[in-house]
Amino acid sequence: MIGNILINLVSGLVGFIFTFFVTYSNNVLGTSLLRSLIAFIIWFLLAFLVRWVLGFIMIQTSPPDEVDTGGEELGAKLDISTPNEDEELINLLKPKPGQGNENSEGFKPLTPPKLVSMKDPEELAKAVRHLKEE
Repeated sequence: MIGNILINLVSGLVGFIFTFFVTYSNNVLGTSLLRSLIAFIIWFLLAFLVRWVLGFIMIQTSPPDEVDTGGEELGAKLDISTPNEDEELINLLKPKPGQGNENSEGFKPLTPPKLVSMKDPEELAKAVRHLKEE
């Protein structure tokens, strides 16, 4: 954490004084003091929280201590190069001599059967009437 407890006390005192003068004009002395005491506690805790967060940030941003790990830290270097596989890709794209003659029929589009009913219109009307009745 940054600083010491004196920062918290000063912050609480500022909150106490500010709240006391704001509330004294509208409230009795006891109510103003009670609200000022609550404000002191809240400002004190807020200053503590701010000190803790700033201390945490300072620790994170400070350079790490020099640790002797053989000149290089673990995980500091990443090798993302890929091996050269151009020949394998070219061989995969070339057709093999025996494969070209197997599918000599060519492309045939898919022709699904039509789902059309060839029923009599009178029979369909009877079915609809029957379903309406129930």
